[in-house]
Amino acid sequence: MHSTSSEKQNQRKEVMALLAFRHNSVEEDHKGFLDHWTPASFTPCSWPGISCSASGQVIALNFTNAGLIGHLHIDDLLVLENLLHLHLSGNSFSGNLFHNKTAGPCTIETLDLSFNNLSESISKTFFDSCKHLTSLNLSHNSIRGGSFDLGTSLQELGLSSNFISDSSILNQSFLNCQNLKLLNLSYNKLYGRLDNLSSCRNLSILDLSNNKLSGDIPALSFANLLKSLELLDISSNNLTGNFSMLEFGNCANLLVLNLSNNALYGSGISQSLTNCKLLENLDLSHNQLADKISSAFGNLRNLKHLKLAQNNFSGNIPRELGWVCGTLVELDLSGNKLSGGLPETFKSCSSLQSLNLGDNQLQGNFLTTVISTLHNLQILRVPLNNISGSIPLSLGNCTQLQVLDLNSNSFTGNIPSGLCSSSTSFSSLQKISLAGNFLSGTVPSDIGNCKNLRTIDFSLNNLSGSIPPNVWMLPHLSDLILWGNSISGILEDICITGSNLEMLLLNNNLFTGTIPTSLSNCKNLTWLSLSFNQLTGEIPADIGTLQKLSILQLTRNSFTGRIPAELGNCQRLVWLDLSNNQFTGNIPPDLANQKGPALMNNYRRKIAYLRSEGERDCKAVDGLIYLEGIRPERLEILPEYKSCSSFRVFFGVAFNTFTTNGSMIYLDLSSNLLSGPTPDTLGLMSYLIVLNLRYNRLTGAIPETFGSLKVLGVLDLSHNQLEGTLPRSLGSLSFLSDLDLSNNNLSGSIPMIGQLSTFPASSFENNSGLCGIPPLSCVSLSDLNPSAFEQSRTENASILKVNSNWIVALMGYMGGVIAGVCGGIVLFEEKRQWFMKTFGIFPRRRPKQVFGRRTRHQRR
Repeated sequence: MHSTSSEKQNQRKEVMALLAFRHNSVEEDHKGFLDHWTPASFTPCSWPGISCSASGQVIALNFTNAGLIGHLHIDDLLVLENLLHLHLSGNSFSGNLFHNKTAGPCTIETLDLSFNNLSESISKTFFDSCKHLTSLNLSHNSIRGGSFDLGTSLQELGLSSNFISDSSILNQSFLNCQNLKLLNLSYNKLYGRLDNLSSCRNLSILDLSNNKLSGDIPALSFANLLKSLELLDISSNNLTGNFSMLEFGNCANLLVLNLSNNALYGSGISQSLTNCKLLENLDLSHNQLADKISSAFGNLRNLKHLKLAQNNFSGNIPRELGWVCGTLVELDLSGNKLSGGLPETFKSCSSLQSLNLGDNQLQGNFLTTVISTLHNLQILRVPLNNISGSIPLSLGNCTQLQVLDLNSNSFTGNIPSGLCSSSTSFSSLQKISLAGNFLSGTVPSDIGNCKNLRTIDFSLNNLSGSIPPNVWMLPHLSDLILWGNSISGILEDICITGSNLEMLLLNNNLFTGTIPTSLSNCKNLTWLSLSFNQLTGEIPADIGTLQKLSILQLTRNSFTGRIPAELGNCQRLVWLDLSNNQFTGNIPPDLANQKGPALMNNYRRKIAYLRSEGERDCKAVDGLIYLEGIRPERLEILPEYKSCSSFRVFFGVAFNTFTTNGSMIYLDLSSNLLSGPTPDTLGLMSYLIVLNLRYNRLTGAIPETFGSLKVLGVLDLSHNQLEGTLPRSLGSLSFLSDLDLSNNNLSGSIPMIGQLSTFPASSFENNSGLCGIPPLSCVSLSDLNPSAFEQSRTENASILKVNSNWIVALMGYMGGVIAGVCGGIVLFEEKRQWFMKTFGIFPRRRPKQVFGRRTRHQRR
């Protein structure tokens, strides 16, 4: 009876301790995880998340992903005398791990507080008190540092994805870590050198990746570390040193070595690397390694993953590398300067699943002789090389292939019609990319037999004919990218069998007819580009139901009718280009309605932004182009850009622009037949960077609300019928770098404030009543008395008789004007860099181009 009474007393004590924890630490419990925790309970062993021993004592708490919010007071839990395991991962606890010794001894062995909101420094008293702690996981918090002795019992410590910056956590805190087996400090802000880890002589896993560590990798410490390590990841730092001089020592246990994304240099490899007989994963990508790839890699006979991408390797791929093929699963040699082909020894790579040889200088027929024999290959990437001839039909032997990327080579002839002809050939294919080649003929009709296809990219070739109807029937198709060809025909019904389509890029082709109303079924569509075609009719109003649409480009067609107000319902629309059509009616005020998070899928897209310099015979317009895997110089083959002697190209990636709700950033309705006043609501589009309404029939005044467009960089309202005075609020647009209000009926004085005072007279010319910038003086002839007018006329006539000194002065003035214009261009270019960085786009100029200002009277 005494024992039973004692157990009940202890259980009651545990109930009260847990209730104290809930009271002191839990402020919100939206999921009701702790609803059954009541004082009336005789034992907590039946409560959710509680585990008890056979004798009814609490030994483990598991509140993982319980959704609890509060400030952690861990002492309330550590009074549980038999508690061994505490899992609080995936909640929103703030605070720290401070332990008051008066709360009782700490018996805990495992503590997981990852994925919380802890931000305070780690308390030394916690480690001093918890002498039995073997595993501590504080990853994915906001901890900024701490100084402590780990204790001899600790075996696993996870501190990844915090904000720890003080490198003393490496140099001082780990002096007593002889039993530590796992240390993860990845994704912090650690700086300094990689030293003083030699005392952690039993480490099996060390991850210091994605920090700011710098300096040479210390040879002795490096060799000592590798004696026990199975995994070493120091990637994505600023580490330097000659890789060929590194000493690997006794690395007999090493399975994974990741040194990628550093600044290692040298040629060849250290002979001691071959001591790592069990090495399975070696990543040296994104460094500065040069010369030929060492044949010694062929001695690592257990390699499964080898990545040497984005270095400066040159020469041929060594045949000895094929010796590791018995185990090799992944090989990435992309982004180097390799030449020749793939050696015959790679025929034995029976286990190879992923091969990336992209962005090199490879050539020859190795696709037929070697790669077509790799029956287990799933991913083949060979873009940006010099492979010529026809695409080998024998690639169909790779029956497990899921990704085929042959972009930007020199392939000619037709796309093979037999790739998807049988039930086995390419039955697993999900992505086929042949963009940027010299392929002709038509899109093969049997492409619709590859039922697992998600992405088809045949852009920038010489294809003609129409899109086979069965392409639209592919059940999983998400990206159809055919821009830059001569494909014609009428767009068939789209998204009839499903709504997976995310990107439909058919611009720069010869399509006719209208936009099918079935397009509104494409509920996942994010990017629609039909620009530079021969489409007619009206925009279906149902496009406004596409809530994920981010980019809509319809420029250079023959669309008519009104711009549907329903486009304002596209909550995520950030880029709208309807220029160079025949739209009539008013600009819908509803276009400013959309305010939602931008969406460009869950991954980045490589894109280019083209801006022509505006000669009269140039048919190009500003435009956004999908450029994944395409050589930039190939853009010059587009007929629309051949007539341009100069244009700028900005490269980059597209990704989510707003973390919360945003609005349109690019709006181009120029070169249409729009009339009526400019809607005041456009001034509510607070993220707008480009607003182009030129060459329309707009009337009324410039809205005062335009002064609220605080990040506007380009404003073009030229060649309309606008009236009234210039709003003074335009002077507050500090990012405005390109302004054109010419060829309107504006009047009054130009406010010489802010940015308005920086633009030349050409920005305001051909407004009969506008004055304020020389030579548009606000002093009229009628304000002068006759004698003054005569004196002025005489003085002007005397200019013809100036001496050489005045000519020099005049040339100096003109030089200043020219310098000022050039300076304006430079300033404009700099601000365009800022503008494009908003999208993550960076500039690259076309070779031998002439940078001139756009001709004001040109209609584009």
